[in-house]
Amino acid sequence: MPAFPPFPDAARQAVGDGVLRANLRHATHTIRDKRARAVAELADWDRLRAAGKAVKDHTLRHLDHYLVQLEEAVTAAGGTVHWAVDADEANRIVTALVLATGEREVVKVKSMATQEIGLNEALAAAGIAAYETDLAELIVQLGRDRPSHILVPAIHRNRAEIRDIFRTEMGRWGRPAPEGLGDDPRELAEAARLHLREKFLRAKVAVSGANFMVAETGTLVVFESEGNGRMCLTLPETLISVVGIEKVVPTFRDLEVFLQTLPRSSTAERMNPYTTLWTGTTEGDGPAAFHLVLLDNGRTDTLADATGRQALRCIRCSACLNVCPVYERAGGHAYGSVYPGPIGAILSPQLRGTASAIGASLPYASTLCGACYEVCPVAIDIPEVLLHLRERIAQGGPVTRNGVRVRIRPARGHTAERAAMRAARLLLDHPGALSTATRLLARARRLRPRRLPGPGRAWTDTRELPELPAEPFRAWWARERGTPR
Repeated sequence: MPAFPPFPDAARQAVGDGVLRANLRHATHTIRDKRARAVAELADWDRLRAAGKAVKDHTLRHLDHYLVQLEEAVTAAGGTVHWAVDADEANRIVTALVLATGEREVVKVKSMATQEIGLNEALAAAGIAAYETDLAELIVQLGRDRPSHILVPAIHRNRAEIRDIFRTEMGRWGRPAPEGLGDDPRELAEAARLHLREKFLRAKVAVSGANFMVAETGTLVVFESEGNGRMCLTLPETLISVVGIEKVVPTFRDLEVFLQTLPRSSTAERMNPYTTLWTGTTEGDGPAAFHLVLLDNGRTDTLADATGRQALRCIRCSACLNVCPVYERAGGHAYGSVYPGPIGAILSPQLRGTASAIGASLPYASTLCGACYEVCPVAIDIPEVLLHLRERIAQGGPVTRNGVRVRIRPARGHTAERAAMRAARLLLDHPGALSTATRLLARARRLRPRRLPGPGRAWTDTRELPELPAEPFRAWWARERGTPR
């Protein structure tokens, strides 16, 4: 994994980019307003949300059982299941499967799991070209860029930028852009369609992820809006799907809940234009060979955390990104992860650990306003997990790493915070000392500084210290109501 700067450093640079902020503001406000209208159409949204949470929690509690059941069902339907403990193993498996076909190129359905493990780079190192076929992913790939949003990876680009990327880069990857290409969305979409069509018709191998896997039937499900997924999942001779182990659900009936909540929360649609389901292989219909790579890559360690594991409920709708004031201003690249925004701030540090500077900074990339929790269709309490991870970073303590329970040391830079918390605990444990301290502060209120020194300086860079009251609350209460027993 490349070394990314801590979130504050990356965000500081991003907020100075006026074009980026304008692009993000327009896109996130548009998406979240449409989502709010789509959700309001359902009178039972709260019950659907609770049902999705219940299904996911039940599955996570019995994940070992349902993964074995899934493997048996996929195998019985003619597929082959592979288990990958980490990114390196998953990349080795997929690379070997592609090389075994004799092909040197693959087409890809939009997949966050393959971005998480760096599959495209691993394939390129083995001489295999991987072509993204989702429109936004195509823009990112042609622009030698990184995704900045879960649903709309090129959200940070405007139409003029996309036109320029198509004009200069399409010819290097295949069919060039039409002469005189403009920035009208229809022209851009047609240029992408023509560029990708030849790849769909030529490719013998496809790589995908999946939104859900059904344990009882071995069925995989992909939701998408453009039809590129349908082309990749049906035309090639070999299909390889890389899916995180948390994407399994117990029964086919469980899909009914997510078929309603995911489209409305992500694209603000009542139903996805394309919902593709496949179960193993069928002679004469679809790929002749199907391989499912079940990816752990830190998920089992996350599952061991009673508070943090709720991040594994995520169905990748991106609703939390579109309401987050921090994401709207900083953008997705500042998070240094394929998972940006509020969900990335709790998922990435658990999957990758908090030893790196970016991992230790992500749980602080939030105002704790709670908007992310309010819109989450599976009720992930993101603020609760953020506070849980902040405590882990500042205090250290026991965590699970590679299946082993270990104790991590506090991260650097939190010595003053720990000292302040110890002092506060000591003060709050002694009411007499607390009363004396509040009286002294009240008397010294005219000496209130505008900025704090030392570690508190960053906090007062953007806000003033609140004014101190002339009388402490405890003194007021004793005077007005009588001294409590």
